[in-house]
Amino acid sequence: MTRIIIGDRVGREGKIRVGCSAVIFDAKRKKVLLTKREDNAQWCLPSGGMEPGESASEACIREVLEETGLKIEVVRLIGIYTTPSELIEYQDGTRVQLVALHFEGKVLEGELSLSDETTDYNYFSFEQINNLDLMINHKQRIIDTFSEKRTTFIR
Repeated sequence: MTRIIIGDRVGREGKIRVGCSAVIFDAKRKKVLLTKREDNAQWCLPSGGMEPGESASEACIREVLEETGLKIEVVRLIGIYTTPSELIEYQDGTRVQLVALHFEGKVLEGELSLSDETTDYNYFSFEQINNLDLMINHKQRIIDTFSEKRTTFIR
């Protein structure tokens, strides 16, 4: 089970990993797509780690396709999230401090579907998200996504 450990500068206990997440709005831009993870049953944005030789946008596009079946284009960078007080511990014992790039994506094609990593998906409003078992490190990204500010957040 993947878990997040919170503590003052606990990120020192892991390696730096670059990841990305994507927000995909519904047609009215009132709700965002979330997926439910297979490993911990929590809701999250489509997301994952960059692989060697990939650009950040390529990693984002690949992760969304793998987890949702949707092919997207990256529209804009919403924020950069460094997490010195969070340590992600994966099922295999690997520990990382995540540097996450959070993008807005626009669906180009594909059909929304489940994957080996996801057990459910749905579009949720900001109010509905407050009642979900949400991955803690995705909450700020969602708050920033629904913000009226069109600046890039650096957190």
